[in-house]
Amino acid sequence: MKATGVGSLPGTDIDEALSFTFGELPDFPYLPELPGRGPGADMIGRGSAFLVDLPVELYVGRWRVAAHAGADERQALDFLERDLDALTERADGYRGPLKVQAVGPWTLAASVELALGELLLKDHGAVRDLASSLLEGLRAHVAEIKRRVPGAEVILQLDEPSLPAAMAGEVRTASGLYTYRSVEASRARDVLKSFVDGVGSPVVVHCCARNAPLGLFREAGVAGVAIDLSLVKDLDPIGEAIDAGLVLYAGVAPTAAASVPSSSHLADRLRRVWSDLGFAPELMAKQAVLTPACGLATSTPAYARGVLKACREAAQRLSE
Repeated sequence: MKATGVGSLPGTDIDEALSFTFGELPDFPYLPELPGRGPGADMIGRGSAFLVDLPVELYVGRWRVAAHAGADERQALDFLERDLDALTERADGYRGPLKVQAVGPWTLAASVELALGELLLKDHGAVRDLASSLLEGLRAHVAEIKRRVPGAEVILQLDEPSLPAAMAGEVRTASGLYTYRSVEASRARDVLKSFVDGVGSPVVVHCCARNAPLGLFREAGVAGVAIDLSLVKDLDPIGEAIDAGLVLYAGVAPTAAASVPSSSHLADRLRRVWSDLGFAPELMAKQAVLTPACGLATSTPAYARGVLKACREAAQRLSE
């Protein structure tokens, strides 16, 4: 059984961060995001670096569509190139699963504004163009990582924390007085399926919001779902996902706490869920991966290192 991280880490040094993820998670490392470096290294800024022929810029602290590429986008691209160079060096000779993250199309549409100030989510045509642009960029990104790390089995994680709110019609307009119309489940599914079919690697969707639409993710054909187990109220959708062959990336460790949870506590959390679902223990090694609940950028370096180590040791316990 394996453990991995979700996305962000504290700090600003990508070489140190990669030494950290490859050192603590030797069986399933990942390319972390370091938002502490500033705009362009955050989840939305990094997402902008993948957009093809759709320039964006920062305006009063928010990303918006721009007439042409500027300094903000160049900085995001520079961070990405530095990260890929560091990954190439650190992963030299590595063979095995390697996870990379990117913001998903619906969360990006709920975070980037049109030139006139409203979110792209308002305009279905703009969402379609955004998704197409992001897919093209991520297809090239995955291919580039495979070229740089030929022994890696690349897994793409799409981060979709805003999708439940978009589907529920809870994303507020710029004025704050209204909300955008809800996204139909079939439309959300079809857009995600285009990524599953088009990026050239298995896709895992991470959603750390309440009411993560696991059934929709399953219908989109994803290879796995990553969720915060503390937010789960109904186990049936998890059971249906596992029955369908999906891998559960089980967020068992909080992103912040007074102390690092013990590996035995983390192992027991997944063991109880697995038992309640009625699945055979030996299936866990094939269809479960232990992770923190979400990214760790807001935690201390010591806590982040301790949590990833505890997840790895918990996975070892569950393999015994």
